[in-house]
Amino acid sequence: MIQFTTEQAYLWLNSFIWPFFRLLGLVATAPLFSESSIPKKVKVGLAALIAIVIAPSLSDMPTLPTGSYPALLLGIQQILIGIALGLIMRIVFAAVQTAGEFIGLQMGLSFASFFDPATGSNTAVLSRFLNLVAMLVFLALNGHLIMLQVVFRTFEILPIQPGSLNSNGWGVLLEWSAQLMISGLLLALPLIIVLLTINLAFGILNRTAQQLTVFAVGFPISLLVGLSLLTVVIPQITPFLMRFFDSGYSAMLRMARGLAGL
Repeated sequence: MIQFTTEQAYLWLNSFIWPFFRLLGLVATAPLFSESSIPKKVKVGLAALIAIVIAPSLSDMPTLPTGSYPALLLGIQQILIGIALGLIMRIVFAAVQTAGEFIGLQMGLSFASFFDPATGSNTAVLSRFLNLVAMLVFLALNGHLIMLQVVFRTFEILPIQPGSLNSNGWGVLLEWSAQLMISGLLLALPLIIVLLTINLAFGILNRTAQQLTVFAVGFPISLLVGLSLLTVVIPQITPFLMRFFDSGYSAMLRMARGLAGL
């Protein structure tokens, strides 16, 4: 007859539940995994499956009673770590969407928006289109697998143990959030320069030839030039996105080291 003690039950449960909490936080915020089109049960099942797979390779877990307050605090801590790791990669795609907002504003397509279930708000058409392009590049580069590999490394850098987290890790997250505007503007900069030059030229033309209806002429030209530039720029953004994804993976590791006080 097989017998096991309460301590063994806690050991088996803890070896699964603490990694599960961190992965659950990641799945809730990380790109691709957090899409609203994926059912919540599938997300929870995916986090549980990954936790079961990686649990045997992790270091010894703290032997805390699952129903105790220290265990509750440890679970909340792991969820926050997973959410922060997912937010770092979410900022990468938010920067791409910001670039679409900049481009659409210069092209006159800022009013062309529709409800995006992923964000729960109205999103510009170009933002949604560039986000799809970035997601396809992410999948083509196996970015989702690399992101999971980086998360597995965080278990070595930041092992699961009771205690407070170093504030330097949250500082890394705040510092990385600046890429939302910086990288978004860099991605949209070629089109912004050309379209801004066209708008300035139409402004000068409006002052010199006031009988010309600039709004009737300028909008189709700005739209045509913007679409022509997009056909040239979009095939060339893959190297930029590759470097941006690599920077996101590095930021995840820096944040883990910062939370661990390294």
